[in-house]
Amino acid sequence: MSKEKNHQEKIELHPRNKNRDRYNLHEMVLALPALKSFITKNKKGEDSINFSAARAVKMLNKAILNYYYRIKFWEFPDDNLCPPIPGRADYIHYVADLLAESNKNKIPTGSQVVCLDIGTGASCIYPIIGVAEYQWNFIASDVNPESLSSAEKIESSNPILKGKIDFRIQKNPKLIFENIIRNGERIDVSICNPPFHASLAEARKGTERKLKNLKLNKQHKIDRNFSGARNELVYPGGEYQFIANMISESEKFAKSCQWFTSLVSKATNEKRLKKLLEKTAATEVRTIQTKTGNKTGRILAWTFLGAENREPRAEI
Repeated sequence: MSKEKNHQEKIELHPRNKNRDRYNLHEMVLALPALKSFITKNKKGEDSINFSAARAVKMLNKAILNYYYRIKFWEFPDDNLCPPIPGRADYIHYVADLLAESNKNKIPTGSQVVCLDIGTGASCIYPIIGVAEYQWNFIASDVNPESLSSAEKIESSNPILKGKIDFRIQKNPKLIFENIIRNGERIDVSICNPPFHASLAEARKGTERKLKNLKLNKQHKIDRNFSGARNELVYPGGEYQFIANMISESEKFAKSCQWFTSLVSKATNEKRLKKLLEKTAATEVRTIQTKTGNKTGRILAWTFLGAENREPRAEI
């Protein structure tokens, strides 16, 4: 990949994304020396990372979090998903822009802003970025107690995260907000990266497509950067059904949360979900387009509150 093309892909990230420019691998190695052994030369003789190797990708992500976000400890089981940091950061930045609209166009920061992360996962990635960038407080929910345990260890091992994240287990996998949002609680925004696949077979096909994109054949060992716990990858009915259930349940918590949001990977799902929202009491529905390299994504956002009832948050 040429330097020009790589820069073009990075530029498409959100304007506040710390990873818009090429990674400064030299500086990142100074921050995390363990990264050095994973740096290789590409066809142009430039320093790079082998993005088809799980250990290399995970070490790069550790270095990104260390260098850009002051996260010194980021350990979780290899069986869990290893999230791409730039794309996850984009979600947080676009949500911050959404909240700014009810705050005189100033991005609200500090502990008075509460974000609910649905399915926070073992990596705790969204709370990490939200705390590091905007000092928000988080409620982090998950159906997997082992994932929550891993996320809690990350929180307790990084001083900037301590006291900023409230971890809550969802004991009923059929529910999303029930048992998590408490009576009288006010949340500014909920975020979610839902399971995309309806079955493990479908997830396997997705992995094979990734291998093909990396010009690797199906017989190539499926590396763990393409793996994930079952609840991270699979939900009956796939992405559409998960978000449809979220929309249905969100009406019960209409006054508890200013904005409900979710990533939507498929444009066809977005259209179907918007039709569902037309049947609800939602006062506003938005689609926020995102783009990372060749991948186009979207954030679906909806609220049941009128503009006058979206509580402004003072910037600190």
